[in-house]
Amino acid sequence: MFHQQYNTVVIDKNGQQQSSFTAAIEETFDLYVNNARIASILASPAQLEQLAVGYLVCEGIVRAPSDITGVNIDNQNRIFSTIIGNADFDLWFEIRSSGCIGVNWEHNEVLEVESGMHFSPEVIRSSLHHIESDIHRSTRGTHAACLIDRDGGCVARAVDVGRHNAIDKAIGQALMDGVMPGEHFILSTGRQPGGMVLKAARAGIPMVVTKTAPLNSGIEAARRTGICLVGFATIDGMTVFANDWRLDE
Repeated sequence: MFHQQYNTVVIDKNGQQQSSFTAAIEETFDLYVNNARIASILASPAQLEQLAVGYLVCEGIVRAPSDITGVNIDNQNRIFSTIIGNADFDLWFEIRSSGCIGVNWEHNEVLEVESGMHFSPEVIRSSLHHIESDIHRSTRGTHAACLIDRDGGCVARAVDVGRHNAIDKAIGQALMDGVMPGEHFILSTGRQPGGMVLKAARAGIPMVVTKTAPLNSGIEAARRTGICLVGFATIDGMTVFANDWRLDE
């Protein structure tokens, strides 16, 4: 269940009246890796396996989804994952909410997207409808992320109260379905700071498109990883902040 109904009072120039509001739901989920708790995530209660897979790849905990040997979710909102290797997670634990980026970003981390893919601005414009959702129209409190192919088709999609969770879930779904991330771009409704852009870089995604703004850290991260960063994307235009060579004329 994504939402819950509440009774409200609306006050405007005509006075007060009884009304109702549909609010998006978030719950706390504890993510464990090899029995070590590494994150407490406030997220929408759906696509939790995809969230785990996407998080592990996009945060650089694993190099590939094949390094994940299992994901299980219990009835106490705990997500247990097992991975190959014995990484030390003692200093990893973080709290991530819908209002806090809270992603891992090592400024000295060496990342470069190897994909040579190019995309058409027209494909970007034609794909924007994929990030629309009924739950957002109802609640005005969610974000969406989609993985888009070169023809503008949506191969994976997620809606969540957190923009970073939506990215993790969409990428996680694509990886679970065997989609090659390097042949697609990520379309997001959220702002793009450095940590968000690096999620795409770690997954090998060559372009990030958002209908909103990047932050300076996002622009710098895109420039040094080879990601084409596009902001303020609408059917009327867009702004390219990094690596415009990935866009066809």
